[in-house]
Amino acid sequence: MARQTFPPVLTARLQLRMPQISDAEAIFTRYGSDPEVVRYVGWPRHADVTDTREFLEFSRSEWQLWPVGPLLIEELDTGRLVGATGLAFDSIRVASTGCVLARDTWGKGFASEALAAIVQLARQNGMQRLYARCHVANLRSRRMLERCFFALEATKEKHAVYPNIGATGLQDECWYSVGTGAI
Repeated sequence: MARQTFPPVLTARLQLRMPQISDAEAIFTRYGSDPEVVRYVGWPRHADVTDTREFLEFSRSEWQLWPVGPLLIEELDTGRLVGATGLAFDSIRVASTGCVLARDTWGKGFASEALAAIVQLARQNGMQRLYARCHVANLRSRRMLERCFFALEATKEKHAVYPNIGATGLQDECWYSVGTGAI
């Protein structure tokens, strides 16, 4: 049975909440279609709002399977969409996380604030392992993960496809994790 509600996760400046179908246009406009924003993500840039609706259907299916899924990030005081994060489960105790932010929000500390909330959410859900992956050239994400106490585990050569960087084939990828055992 699909979870219909999930209480928003609040930080000092942000609200992390479940995406809704009514968010499609804002997701598309704010970050999903921006080539610079999605350059280093593992999913293709949204060519039109239909792609965004497909993401929202995927999100709904993740929420049906797992205790937490994709989350939208909003500014707490304005309600403006900042980006997205969440947990992607490999098993009930192992998940990955990531973050994508609208370009006009870069450099404001929102990614670190959202990631700290995700780590806390993972702890509350009894996660034993939380990891993040990023393209080896994505220095901003790598620094942000390290600021949030994620440790570099490995650099895997020719490991993952990054469809928006203009290169074909498998790309090098860094794997980070936080904590050991129960986080």
